[in-house]
Amino acid sequence: MVRFGSEICGDPRLATEREWLVTNGLGGYAMGTVSGAPSRSYHGLLIAALSPPVERTLLVSQLQESVEGDPGACGPLQIVSFALEGTVPRWRFAWGDTVLEKRIWMAQGANTTVVSYRLVRGGPLQLRLTACVQHRSPHGGERLELTLALAPLARGVEVRPLAAAPFVLLSDRGQWCLEEPPLWVEGIPLAAEAERGLASTAEHLRAATLTLSLGPLDPAVTVVASTRRDADTDGERALAERRDHEHGLLRSWAAAQPALAPAAPAWIRQLVLAADAFVVERLPSGASLIAGYPWFNDWGRDTMISLAGLTLVTGRCGWAERILRTYAARVSHGLIPNSFPDRADQPLDQGAYNTVDATLWFFQALAEHRQASGSDALVRELFPQLEAILEQHVAGTWFGIRMDPSDGLLAAGEGETQLTWMDAKPGDRAITPRHGKAVEVNALWVNALRSMAGFSRLTGADPGRWQALADRAAAGFQRFWNPRMGCCFDVIDGPAGAADERLRPNQLLALSLPEPLLSPAQAASVLALCGQRLLTRHGLRTLDPADPDYRGHYGGDAQRRDGAYHQGTVWAWWLGPFARAHARVHGDAARALSFLEPMADHLGAAGLGSLSEIFDGDAPHDPRGCIAQAWSVAQVLAAWTAISGGTPRASGR
Repeated sequence: MVRFGSEICGDPRLATEREWLVTNGLGGYAMGTVSGAPSRSYHGLLIAALSPPVERTLLVSQLQESVEGDPGACGPLQIVSFALEGTVPRWRFAWGDTVLEKRIWMAQGANTTVVSYRLVRGGPLQLRLTACVQHRSPHGGERLELTLALAPLARGVEVRPLAAAPFVLLSDRGQWCLEEPPLWVEGIPLAAEAERGLASTAEHLRAATLTLSLGPLDPAVTVVASTRRDADTDGERALAERRDHEHGLLRSWAAAQPALAPAAPAWIRQLVLAADAFVVERLPSGASLIAGYPWFNDWGRDTMISLAGLTLVTGRCGWAERILRTYAARVSHGLIPNSFPDRADQPLDQGAYNTVDATLWFFQALAEHRQASGSDALVRELFPQLEAILEQHVAGTWFGIRMDPSDGLLAAGEGETQLTWMDAKPGDRAITPRHGKAVEVNALWVNALRSMAGFSRLTGADPGRWQALADRAAAGFQRFWNPRMGCCFDVIDGPAGAADERLRPNQLLALSLPEPLLSPAQAASVLALCGQRLLTRHGLRTLDPADPDYRGHYGGDAQRRDGAYHQGTVWAWWLGPFARAHARVHGDAARALSFLEPMADHLGAAGLGSLSEIFDGDAPHDPRGCIAQAWSVAQVLAAWTAISGGTPRASGR
């Protein structure tokens, strides 16, 4: 699905713009560029999640390759091809009649990265691999440890931070030699960070060098970077396990989508594999979804928006159930947490719950899980808690979240707290506070009430109260209609009482969620307006370009980036609701699917094999933000499945 020749690999700029990512199901990852040159503080061979899925720490930065007698032999100009084999990146270097192949992957469920080299043609050659290590947050900044002690091992070298657990570099053969003395290399340029207005250089410690000969009789070597001293260095076995894992993912998806999988295009199969990167363990016994790589942890809103596409569509209902239980166990004042701290020993305080929509998305995710699994057990188990959650919303809870009895709609917001998905807040100022009654929040509110009525019937409880509240809120939803513009207000009953009539994509949830809230004529008008002014090939702009507050470029320092984040920047995840709404309004599946198809080309343009978080609002809509974003993958995959006629089914994984 993703493959380049020298037309990309031979151009250092183009090769450095394209980034690979491998993950381990714990929140840990390895990441870099096709050229091999780091451009972010997040690039490295082992970023371990020391308390999964958080406490990520950059431990191993690079393996610097060279060939004795030809120091440039493994440099970026000798890369003749790159391919993504499932989720495993593979390079081929060529000089003269010699071809060397390199692969990188992670062991599932372990903070272990495997790098294999194989002589494909030519040789023999003397390969030198210099291991560069670090001990810091991948976000950049100062080292967590000023001193990294080195000790030789039988198969490699151990790195011992003074106040943290050691980690190792091992190989299945060759001779390791500690650098004497080990050298801190400073001033490594990071172009992507410079563009984002952040610290634009990095450093690492040259720790040890592995030397060995590759020839016809011994063509391969495996190097392992791990937090485990007993990590397996059998490269063939490790690669077979990785491929078995990926084949299992595709089998689960095929079992869940038997009518669609055989004829599904290759890019959809790639998204099924990409979905796995976000599904993670959460210690001590839970599960969650990483919002995006490389810098996000697991977020409640992102998790619930992404759950169906990443787990249910792909046949992983067991994971979905674990995720829903994990968040249900952390409900406070009727809310699920919006975010978790970076450290596992930090408690969840009120600030971690600053979301009005995540809990409503939880109801949607639970309803979808019940449909996909065919089981009522989880709904029955959580039913008392679900009742308490909605009662809290009706009566009022944190952050001014409360139901207005006059129209049945949900209002929220106070001070500078950002509560909707448009949550940019540089410093103490929310860019888009959206206090009052937000349109997508109330579409979710009506759907949550309808779901609760259905849950009541399943458990034998009286659905009347929830049905009545849903009816009142659905009738009240017509207050969002703006006849002058032929679409919905974005927010009504704001702090000054006025309605916000700026054109944003949020109203599409009133068309795409199970409960339609607009008349056919209204829905068609909304869809046409969003299609004309907001739609791009990779998502929807967050603000009409005609608006004076529109920002068409996402870049610069944090203040400038946050100022554009929801003021025109294109978000890929909105392609899902738009395509679903189009299919519902016009009944033309082929045309609706055509809005998703440009994402096939994007798989080879930024985060290889995955979908970016955001894009510039202005053409050519360059990718920005995270190179792999959970809800981008999830919403595109779920929309493609739903529009194509797929139905999530239970699976054993």
